[in-house]
Parts: sequence; structure tokens; C-alpha cells
Amino acid sequence: MQKKIIALAVASLASGAALAQTNVTVYGIADAGYIYSTGGTPPLVNGTYTFSGIQSGLLSGSRIGFKGEEALGNGLKAIFTLEYSLTIDNNTGIGSTGGLNARQQFVGLSSDKLGTVALGRQYSPGYLATVNNDPFGGAAFEPQSFLSAQAGNTITPNSAARWDNAVTYTSPNWSGFTAKAIYGFGESSLGGYNNASTSDNGKFALGGNYANGPLNIDLVYQTRQNVITTFPTLPGQGNDINEGYIGASYDFKMVKIMGSYQQQNDKNAVNLDNTVWQLGAVIPVMAASAIRVGYAQLEWDQGKYLLNNSSQSAALGWTTDMSKRTTLYAGYVWTKNDNHSTGNGPVAGIGAPGESNNTFLAGLRHSF
Repeated sequence: MQKKIIALAVASLASGAALAQTNVTVYGIADAGYIYSTGGTPPLVNGTYTFSGIQSGLLSGSRIGFKGEEALGNGLKAIFTLEYSLTIDNNTGIGSTGGLNARQQFVGLSSDKLGTVALGRQYSPGYLATVNNDPFGGAAFEPQSFLSAQAGNTITPNSAARWDNAVTYTSPNWSGFTAKAIYGFGESSLGGYNNASTSDNGKFALGGNYANGPLNIDLVYQTRQNVITTFPTLPGQGNDINEGYIGASYDFKMVKIMGSYQQQNDKNAVNLDNTVWQLGAVIPVMAASAIRVGYAQLEWDQGKYLLNNSSQSAALGWTTDMSKRTTLYAGYVWTKNDNHSTGNGPVAGIGAPGESNNTFLAGLRHSF
């Protein structure tokens, strides 16, 4: 009898400890819509490029995540986040045979007074900066979003701004100002680790955000170090790619305006120097709807006879919040590519140098 009582007491204590360990939250987004896109083809290619179908993650990337924290005492907490991409239209991401498709996954320590240090796959400062100053919140079809991504920039609200093997420091909020630093180890093994420097393909960034009342300002600097893509290293590789960004928004209540300017300086032989700038506005309509407009240009500076023209795009959208978690949306995107530019467009494969394309979309986003 005494042994049973002791066993029950031990089990009770273990159960209580387990319950007190970590407070875990499950969250996510399910987003899908219909999209139709058509555009001109390059010379010697007959017809037009056309896509018509259902796509996941038009307004926000579909995902499922788990995050939690454990109080360690003296204001210190252990934290973690495991967040994975879902492509709900065709079963890629989690549920496919391709394995996990992580958006972010990290573990760290956080203090209200000292800030947060974390290790794992994490967002660079450029990700949140571009989302903060974008009329569509970094949506896949928004001009700044797909132009920066298709130019190969890492200051973008897309996967290139998620860095592997990263250590980050995020400061506390000092009267509206927050700073973030990140370093992603390249861990390059091209030709074996003995043939690579520890800094090859590493990434470093600093970002500052000031958000106070209606005003938001972001400054970001990011660099890719000793960029090497082949082994043996070919001539013209092994140099840095530097990026800078400034963005701001101001909410006048009747309209919220925003804009950003960013540059990439590629010191390698491919010389993918470019500038992306954008302007946008969000206009509230009735109680729960908004008109969203955005315009952006991608301007190349590769050389006289190479990429030296621009791609420009404008988007017009409508969103309606049916509840705190469910949003209906629709939009139209126009894109024009000059002759000596890249063939850009919000749908992969629709877009050619010297040609325009038009995209229509509508969908539903639900968060939980």
C-alpha cells in the first residue's frame, strides 16, 4: 500500500513538472485562390504564355507552426519555433515525399531586459522590413515581392530572406526601436571542407526598426560573403554581394502610405547589380475592407549590352475581413518588361523580356 502511494506521488510530481515545462501554441495559415495569368512570348516563340489554376499562398504563405516558451527564472525564458510551409493545392511541403519544408525553425533564450539570442533557420532583417512597408504585406503577387525575389535579392519577403545555420540577436524594444543582427554560417562543402574557407557563402545582416504610433521606419544592410557556387572555384567568383534597404510607412487613418528603396551591389563577374523601389497605399473602405495599391520597378545595371533596362509592375487589390481570422481577397497585377531586362511576372514562367503580362486572382485566407 505504501509503495502504491509513493508511486502515485512520484507520478503526480512528474505530471506537474511536465505541464509546467513548456507552453506550446499551434498556429498556421491556410490560403488558396484562383489565378489567371497571360503574357507575350519572346521572339521566335509563337502564341502567348498562359496559366490558369489554383495556387496556395497567394496573399500569405500557407503554413503550420509550433512555438513555445519555458520560464527559467529571473526574467529569462527558453523559446522555440518550428514552422513549415504547406502547399495546399497540390500536397507539397509537409505531407509530400519531399520531406519537411521549413520556413523557420530555431531555439533560443529570451530576456525582456537583455533581448533574444536564437540558433537555427531564421528570418533576416530584410524579411520583416519588406513586409512592414508593403501594401499587401509581402504577398506573392505584390510587385516588390516578386521583383526582388526574381532578381535574386535577399531583402525580400520570400525564401531568400530565410537563412540556414544562423545565430541571431534581437534587442528589447527601446521606446519603439528594435535592432536585429544575424550571421548565417556558409558551411560550404564544395569539393570538401578542406577546399573552403569558413566564411565562404556566409551571410551577415543588421537591421533597425522604429515603430511608434502611425510611423514605421526600417533600415537594413545585408551581405553574402565570398559567394562561391562551383568547385573548382571559377574566375569571377568568391566576392561579396551587398544589399541596402530603407522603407517607411505612415498611417493617416483615411489612408496608409508606404514606400521603399533598395540596392544590390554584386562584386562577382555575373554583376547582378540592381535597384528596386516601390510605392503603395492602403485605403480603408467601410468597417472591414480595404483597397490596396502598389507600384514597383526593378532596374538593372549590369552593363551597356546586358541587363540595363527595367521591369515595372502595378497591383490593385481588395481585401475583406470576414472575421478576425478569415479574409477574402481579389487583385489584378500588370507587369511590363523592357527589352534588356529579365522576364518577370507574379506567376513563374509567365514573363519575357520586351513583353507585358496581366494577372487576375481571387482567394481566401484563414489563420488559426
